[in-house]
Amino acid sequence: MIRRGRPYLEPRTEPASEETLQLEREGYTILRNLLDDDQVAALRREIGEVFERDPPDERGQRPPEDAAMFRYAMLNRSAAAQAAVAHPRLLSTIEPLLGEDCHVIANTAWRNPAGQPGSHGGQNWHIDAGPHVPLPEGVRWPAEIPHPVFALGVHIYLRDCALEDGPTAVIPGSHLSGRPPPPGRHLDDDLEFEGRGVRPFIVRAGDAGLFVSDIWHRRMPTQPGDHGRFFLQVHYGRRDIAQRILTTAQSNQLSPEAIARAGTERERRVIGLHPPFFYDG
Repeated sequence: MIRRGRPYLEPRTEPASEETLQLEREGYTILRNLLDDDQVAALRREIGEVFERDPPDERGQRPPEDAAMFRYAMLNRSAAAQAAVAHPRLLSTIEPLLGEDCHVIANTAWRNPAGQPGSHGGQNWHIDAGPHVPLPEGVRWPAEIPHPVFALGVHIYLRDCALEDGPTAVIPGSHLSGRPPPPGRHLDDDLEFEGRGVRPFIVRAGDAGLFVSDIWHRRMPTQPGDHGRFFLQVHYGRRDIAQRILTTAQSNQLSPEAIARAGTERERRVIGLHPPFFYDG
């Protein structure tokens, strides 16, 4: 665990919550009852209004029915969303791992209708970018050294999510692998890492599921009786990691002249104009 010193990051000696310890040790945790009923209702109402008022954002090549399930940059669109991403209990859980100056790098609302799982890549086992500390096959992260966390995701649930609804699931400890999920097993419901298998997030509205970006995770298949999913997703990163709340085409630090001079894809990327990818697409 870390803290922001003067001015550099340094090891943290202050105690942390059990949820923080689990997040560091196993790569995930669940905060039960993060929001009360009134807060959930306000967040559902404001996000619902955004879905009804604003057309789907143009991010990546997605079928219209998939694009309709997402709205991005939610803290710009909803006061309740902005309050939720700064919830004191949430911040006290993640700050010992990312530093007290960590920030939101992406903030997307998900509303998956019942019976429409879509074709979003999140249905495959994946990691969110990274791995941030790549390791070759056969190399194990040393047990005596806490694994650094550079970014993590949070799902703040606005509707109960049961097994039939296709919950997000994780493979505990896989954030220590230094590798993405094994090829050819992206839809394997029996995937394991070092003998540990699937842990689905079975939650109630107001709960929050947290996971380190390097952990293997996916949306599990829906089953008969699927009610759909509705949650606010927040990704937090260390201060050093750039925000992806807007795409680089929408928000950058470049002059029109510099953009015009970038003639190749590599020249565009080297000055910071990246196509939507993890976090921003």
